[in-house]
Amino acid sequence: MMAIPIAIVGVGKIARDQHLPTLAASNRWRLAGVVSRHADDLDVSAHPTLTALKAAVPELAAVSICTPPIGRTDVIREALELGLDVMVEKPPAATISEAERFASLARDAGRSLFLTWHSREASGVAPLSAWLNGRTINRVAIEWMEDVRVWHPGQEWIWEPGIGVFDPGINALSILTRLLGPVSMTGATLRFPANKASPIAASLAMEGGAGELVSAEFSFDQRGPQTWTMTLDTDGGQATLLDGGGRLEINGSPVDVPEGTEYGRLYDRFAELVGKGEIDADLAPFRLVTDAFLIGRREQVDAFSWSD
Repeated sequence: MMAIPIAIVGVGKIARDQHLPTLAASNRWRLAGVVSRHADDLDVSAHPTLTALKAAVPELAAVSICTPPIGRTDVIREALELGLDVMVEKPPAATISEAERFASLARDAGRSLFLTWHSREASGVAPLSAWLNGRTINRVAIEWMEDVRVWHPGQEWIWEPGIGVFDPGINALSILTRLLGPVSMTGATLRFPANKASPIAASLAMEGGAGELVSAEFSFDQRGPQTWTMTLDTDGGQATLLDGGGRLEINGSPVDVPEGTEYGRLYDRFAELVGKGEIDADLAPFRLVTDAFLIGRREQVDAFSWSD
């Protein structure tokens, strides 16, 4: 099977940390170029626009979009008009109304589209989903605590309206909706730094379609150990995802999980979608974020500083 030639649009931290190493290790994909003005160190064709890259690399067949979420429609439309299949880093867009257009654009163009949620591919998620089959979930408690200074150093775009702590928090919501299906937001408190347009912390209350009660605590100001856990109390015992879903414990005992990486599985899934000409554009985690902003009570906290 020949590797599919793909380009990365936007060579920032997530592209360098995850996408580029994953593509380098893949036998299903071949990095054919990048769209970036800051990629002189990469041994690959680099151009300022996707159209220019496609002209230079005619065999280009797909694109993975890793730019910040604002303004994604123009990039996706350009890719589709060039006949490319499209994969999009989370969150898919700046607004729900924008993201909802992507599937129809891809369908009209006859191309595959994958709006990704990388945490759904964490090693412990599929085994947990299998264990939950036939069991009743009573309560879910989420703690997603990390330090923005570590994971997004100096990246001011993270404080654009609608992002903030929900950049990592949406990862937890993506796992939650993968496990529970439909989830409703019933209450939210959002804590905004005095000098920023998005929250640095959030407390959420949700309810699953079968009445499961869900609580979530998100923080972008976690000092010391970083924490990404989800604990599910069921009629058959307690399950806990740790390390963002990378580890799983059932009733306190570790469970074997598959080898491989989140992004490796994402790109395998994208290859399957391309092979079948299909679209995967689930927006359930994104809808929960917008619901949190709609019903959330706003609290102001101390101003944020990158140097604290």
